[in-house]
Amino acid sequence: MAGYGENFNLMKMKLIGFGSIIIGFLVAASGYRYGSFGIGLAGVILLLIGIAFIVGHVLRRNERR
Repeated sequence: MAGYGENFNLMKMKLIGFGSIIIGFLVAASGYRYGSFGIGLAGVILLLIGIAFIVGHVLRRNERR
């Protein structure tokens, strides 16, 4: 994907962030439903990773202004 540069990297960060949030929420809900602490914790960790990617995306986007 040559030629896209910084915008492509920001788009990847946003997609990874939102994907991690959605998957993390589903995994955490599944862990809660079946009473599995480990699966619930894995979902929460995925949620936190997704939030970190979204915050990183916003910070990098605002850095250029």
